[in-house]
Amino acid sequence: MRAAIATSDYHVMGETFINRHIAHLFDGNTVVIAGRSNGEDPYHKPLFVRRRRLSAGDMARLSAVSVWNRARHGTSRLPFGSARRDLLAFLRSENVDVILAEFGTQALALAPLANAAGIPIFTYYRGTDASKALQSKRIQRAYRLMMPRLAGVVSVSQFLLDNLARAGVTHPNAHVIPSGVDVRRFRPGKKRPGSCLAVGRFVEKKAPLTTLQSFVDSTRDMPDARLDFIGDGPLLGDAKALAERLDASDKVIFHGAQPHDAVRERLETTQFFLQHSVTAADGNTEGLPTAIQEAMAAGCITVSTRHAGIPEAIDEGETGFLVEERDAEAFTAAIRSAFTAPDTDAMATRARTVAEERFDNDRLLARLENMIRETLTPGGV
Repeated sequence: MRAAIATSDYHVMGETFINRHIAHLFDGNTVVIAGRSNGEDPYHKPLFVRRRRLSAGDMARLSAVSVWNRARHGTSRLPFGSARRDLLAFLRSENVDVILAEFGTQALALAPLANAAGIPIFTYYRGTDASKALQSKRIQRAYRLMMPRLAGVVSVSQFLLDNLARAGVTHPNAHVIPSGVDVRRFRPGKKRPGSCLAVGRFVEKKAPLTTLQSFVDSTRDMPDARLDFIGDGPLLGDAKALAERLDASDKVIFHGAQPHDAVRERLETTQFFLQHSVTAADGNTEGLPTAIQEAMAAGCITVSTRHAGIPEAIDEGETGFLVEERDAEAFTAAIRSAFTAPDTDAMATRARTVAEERFDNDRLLARLENMIRETLTPGGV
């Protein structure tokens, strides 16, 4: 089976879940449809870039076509004119059997065209597309109109499917399949006692300032405790300033953005993984953070929040500790509980076991392939 992987931007190093589909779905028998391309193509796949300069004729039709598409489909994202003809020709020439639109917003642009071409289309909801996007009534309507056009829907967490359902967006062929992690590469190493790690963008929904404050407050009498931050973003400067004010520069290290291999190496020797995820003011949430799945595979004990799909990953008291969003006092206490847990080795071992059972991305990729095959050929032939 030959699949077209549809994504907004290609290639994005941090989108490991999409890159894995491009490289390995159906034994790598894939092509790529991208909104934009940065010129890198490490997988050497046939590539179609949707967003291009319009011809004079298409520019003249743009306003009328946009109005029509918004009325009929709830969105003006759809390709039209020469872009539509070229994309249809690409799909035919590449003998594409199925389209997997990474993120629901990508499916909005492609579902009508896929139907016209007679090619089944599935979409994968991952976070923003089923949280922040749903703050728009227009997007809610567009998703509802889109559902009958899809062969199936996948989400990284039940939380996101429930979010969609509350907006009246449902599909009879919906499945929860986390992105997963390569449990053969992310493995426990020799842990540094008292070591903590936080990975992710310095943005509101990651609440890095809360993570920093709670770590410092909970480890004031623990001179050997350390917190490493990996990531960058708009709140990085504020976090560094807070570390200075708290006189914690000797305990907190900011590494900035790092390659994926550097994250993996750090996780191997880290004892505790900290992530105080919250719902941002604009409604943006996590789906099920890949970083937490990677931390579990590396045998880290997680301290996080009851946010989005995180409770679907962490078994409280067994593989980690969870608190309510924005409860800094409880987060401080949870970090303290993690440090003083009676058998951290057993919790670390359990975290690794759960990662192997639930988040092995080889098994999850096989589940995705089987779901697509069974949908298109009942009986799984």
